[in-house]
Amino acid sequence: MRVTSWLMTLPVVALIAEAFLGAPSARAGGRAFRADTMPVADIQSGMKGYGLTVFEGTRPERFGVEVINVSRNYFPAQDLILIKVKHPRLDVVKSVHGMSGSPIFIAGKMVGAYAYGWPFGSEPVAGVTPIANMIADLDRPAPKEIFGWPIAPQPLSSKSHHRSSVAVDIRKSADRYVGTPSEYVLQRHAEQLAASYPVSHAGAGAARPLATPVLLGGFGSIGLNIAEDLFAPLGLKPLHAGGGGGGEQAGAPEHFENGGAIGVQLIRGDINAMSLGTVTRVEGDRLLAFGHTMMNAGATSLPTAVARVLWVWASEEASFKFAVPARPVGALISDRQASIVASESVKAPVIPVTLQVDGVLGAPKNNWDFDLAEEPFMTPSLLAMALGNALQATAAERQDVTWTVQSKVKVRGYGEVTIQDFGISSGGTPNARDVARWSVVAAVGGILNNPWKHAFVESVQTKMKVVYARELVRLRGARVVASEVEAGRPLQLLLLLVPFAGPTFTREITIPIPPSLAGKKVTLSIRPGHQVEREKPEPENLDDFIRNLEDPSYPPKSIVVSYSSGAGVAFKGRVVEHLPAGALDAIEQRTSTFAPQSVRSEQRHVIEIPQFMVGSETVTIQVRPVLR
Repeated sequence: MRVTSWLMTLPVVALIAEAFLGAPSARAGGRAFRADTMPVADIQSGMKGYGLTVFEGTRPERFGVEVINVSRNYFPAQDLILIKVKHPRLDVVKSVHGMSGSPIFIAGKMVGAYAYGWPFGSEPVAGVTPIANMIADLDRPAPKEIFGWPIAPQPLSSKSHHRSSVAVDIRKSADRYVGTPSEYVLQRHAEQLAASYPVSHAGAGAARPLATPVLLGGFGSIGLNIAEDLFAPLGLKPLHAGGGGGGEQAGAPEHFENGGAIGVQLIRGDINAMSLGTVTRVEGDRLLAFGHTMMNAGATSLPTAVARVLWVWASEEASFKFAVPARPVGALISDRQASIVASESVKAPVIPVTLQVDGVLGAPKNNWDFDLAEEPFMTPSLLAMALGNALQATAAERQDVTWTVQSKVKVRGYGEVTIQDFGISSGGTPNARDVARWSVVAAVGGILNNPWKHAFVESVQTKMKVVYARELVRLRGARVVASEVEAGRPLQLLLLLVPFAGPTFTREITIPIPPSLAGKKVTLSIRPGHQVEREKPEPENLDDFIRNLEDPSYPPKSIVVSYSSGAGVAFKGRVVEHLPAGALDAIEQRTSTFAPQSVRSEQRHVIEIPQFMVGSETVTIQVRPVLR
């Protein structure tokens, strides 16, 4: 009797779950269906309903909706519902960036999310992503880890980097750089992602995802220019918006709700960057938002927050929501064509970054402290934005500037690696593309996109030294004191150097000539140290790659004189130079592909100087045998 009574209550429990939790009740078109949703097949032209979104503050408000029609199979396996919207503010602002994800209801049932618009639209019309497509993303099994970071709910401290035993194949991630980590270039990474982003292939007049606003606080023109350059092709719209440092605001909701504002926190601290959208549907711990992809990243892990909307800004170009983070809650775990998926109980990894700028008296701010979201593309992008922005904010002057940058990048399990950057700018600070090519940006990008194993960047500590002068000399010419030199004797070289300001001067340097060059004609190359890369083998694992990051070139303020000195080999992460004749043939393995690789061996002599040098020269000498 007890068993029978218990079994009879199951249908009742199921109905209650469907009514209050939206539990799956059937399969429609191969996708899970919820009883409180309406399938596209039931939607007819002229139907009226309402939507939910935040126009100001944190509380969702209703706006009117009328169905225009349904465009079948508008996207791959996805229909598009066309609607008119009505609200006093929407009558002014038309379509709004940041409203993406606003849930749409007809006859009390959710039909989808406000998500698409048309370029230069002049009336409040939008495209709606059907809720079935979004629920399919919610029901899609998620990996237990993303880039080695656990996404299963568990109590994690904000500074911990706990790793579980299940890993995801990071080489298959949608947002990873395609190429060797030693050749990582941030701009090339952005171009690779843009080539696969849906908006890149939309024709004229086609519906486009409403650009996701990236609201920037504490940024100047360099940071904004870098963001526009990298993010705009991905459907992200960088905008100046100010904002808090990521803490909790009094009275902010503790949980997400349908129609509430959601922010994806990319940077938080002394500077801030937050992508903004709207929550479509909350089911238990997880939620759907946006109604379209953010950057087509697939499985990912980025911090999220309940956002507070300050105002809906009207613009002929693009209206958008002006908002700030109000309370950190959960993390984004999936970013796909129809939606983003977040979880309230997941904590995403962040990278603490500190930046100190020396040499600028009276600057408004010399020390910067912020956290970056850890993600293969976003992290190097955000780092470039932050470093360029801090340099501009601290040291911007209409005069010549020379800067040197030393960054310590700490990688979990591999210790700290020191990265050097430098630059000279005539009449101001560097441009956006220069900063995006800095070595520290490439190093962090290479580490996070390496093809061998998960790597966590635990911190980045950067010190900049700024000098208001052009510490630069140009190499105009070079000559030898004598056209011949005896083997084993030093060679005297005279360099003609032209400073930015002041008279041309000559510098004499001495280069040793070994006895082994007797009887040979030798060509010497004279180059700036910052242009000469050290001989290093191609990395075969993450250990090799991180080792190669240290001192990739010679001291920036130096002259390197080099000449060929025979052959060398690289094997198992090491380089052996200046092998004697016949040695390479003796160690070459002809029966295995895993063999030492030959490298050109050069004898190099480094002379440090107080300025950066530009220009290069070559001279040729005859080496006489030693006379006995």
